[in-house]
Amino acid sequence: MTTTHLRYRETRLPRTEDPLTLIVRLVRSGLFDPYVVYEHDGAWSLAGGALASVRLGPDARDHSLGLGLGEIEERFATMPVAGWRAYGWAAFELGPALAGLAPETDGDLLHLIVPADEIRAYGDDVLVRCVDPARLARIVALIDTPAAETDASVPPPIDLPLADTGNYRAAVSAALLELNGPGPLEKVILSRRVPVPTPVDLITTYALGRRANTPARSFLLDLGGIRAAGFSPETVVEVSADGHVRTHPLAGTRARTGSAAEDARLRADLLSDPKEIHEHAVSVRLALDEMSTVCDDTYVSEYMTVEQRGTVQHLASRVTGRLRPGLGPWHAFAAMFPSVTATGIPKAPAYPLIRALEGRPRGLYSGAVLTCDASGALDAALVLRTVYERDGECWLQAGAGVVRQSRPEREHEETCEKLRSVSVWRRG
Repeated sequence: MTTTHLRYRETRLPRTEDPLTLIVRLVRSGLFDPYVVYEHDGAWSLAGGALASVRLGPDARDHSLGLGLGEIEERFATMPVAGWRAYGWAAFELGPALAGLAPETDGDLLHLIVPADEIRAYGDDVLVRCVDPARLARIVALIDTPAAETDASVPPPIDLPLADTGNYRAAVSAALLELNGPGPLEKVILSRRVPVPTPVDLITTYALGRRANTPARSFLLDLGGIRAAGFSPETVVEVSADGHVRTHPLAGTRARTGSAAEDARLRADLLSDPKEIHEHAVSVRLALDEMSTVCDDTYVSEYMTVEQRGTVQHLASRVTGRLRPGLGPWHAFAAMFPSVTATGIPKAPAYPLIRALEGRPRGLYSGAVLTCDASGALDAALVLRTVYERDGECWLQAGAGVVRQSRPEREHEETCEKLRSVSVWRRG
């Protein structure tokens, strides 16, 4: 890769429409291929085109930092543009690979791009950055073009059957045998897929779904053969430029019904359920242990609150630390990925059980969509509550945490509650 540094041309515009409407309109223009949209704390970013890319296959090895992650740091050190920010995804199977296990996939484990074009909408401004001045002018003109009036009526979403057609309860029962055996496993997250049989409009699904959801992060992407629209309930890891590290585990779930009285009853039930409390507590303990391998001053800054995420409510905590001298954001990512709330405790024995009982690679599900930049900041969203499209197939996927006190019927019900958080709209 060339080390000749290019320069982003930048312009700042007043924002005249809400960020979601603007970003969706830009994606629909077809100007950006590939693209990643990422929403983070009220700021919306659209990355388009690939000025440079960093990819890891299942055979990548670098034992100094973990599988291939040292190579990532080296590649970003030679980016051809100053002030870069990268966008992309990490597949769940990167987790087993980091643990020294075979990832059991022939696809990429990680795919990041430094975009040729970048639009950031936050506050009252829109920042446009392009390497090509002609592209900059074209994108500015598109932003300045008023959105055409459209029919305000919204068609109903696709009605998806959520019955257990894939023996999910049987898989939970098999996991319970392992959990109650002599091994070290305390918890495992098992998921199930629900196929979407009708062609899906992912952009509409993202636009309408974001207005109905309350995610920690949201994203829309078409990158590396994967298309996805998601509403992440939690982060895997957040690293600030000055080395502060946070993670936000959610474990323990009840539905939200729309009735204030019923939701309050379910909230109280969640906060008093021994199974849910145990599941959450062991997840926070492991998150704290993992962060302590790369951070000093680790502590639980919030413990067992309740957060609302679309049609569900979760027990939530926050774990915080500070990176040790000499360590960077990818050390934190390697320590925390994949999220404890989507894997198991301990993680290593959970990986083969997940693969055996689910029967296929997870891919993007329970992996991460993430950004990182030249300042040393990194932000990784856990990929749940997402619609996936690849190789002509479209599906939703949801899981539940299985511990010794679990009941197969309740875990199936929990997957239904989570699946209802995402509605899907048909194409055309």
